[in-house]
Amino acid sequence: MSKVSTCLWFNNDAEEAVAFYISLLPNSRIDHILHAPGPWPGGKAGEIILIKFVLNGQNYQALNGGTAADYGTAASIAVECADQAEIDRLWAALSMNGGAGIACGWLRDRWGVPGQIVPEVLPRLLADPDPAVSSRAFTAMQSMIKLDAAALQNAALG
Repeated sequence: MSKVSTCLWFNNDAEEAVAFYISLLPNSRIDHILHAPGPWPGGKAGEIILIKFVLNGQNYQALNGGTAADYGTAASIAVECADQAEIDRLWAALSMNGGAGIACGWLRDRWGVPGQIVPEVLPRLLADPDPAVSSRAFTAMQSMIKLDAAALQNAALG
């Protein structure tokens, strides 16, 4: 097991967030829940303080920090999607209840966690050896909020 994981900070709703996240992706689960052994600045003894979980094979932790945190945009959870149906499903789930699209496949969920919902084809289009193909795909991507795999492919083809 990897000793490296990403830790996401929540006010006091880590359990709700983790249950939501693991419902969205296959190969996801909660591995361990740590309850505070005593009172702490964010809460009382016995409350959930940390949840170790897996999202589609990747290790994460969710910390109930007791105060709101601002995630910024320097890091995000990126999901490469096999098809448009998966993009649409994840986008709808993550952008509901206060979540919102940003640009170029980026969004923030209701907890403010930034994410990228990206079609698997996009990295291939952007790395195409023909600069005209990659440029057209890049330009098309920049005009979108939620990415449309077919539109990106069509733009790349000219």
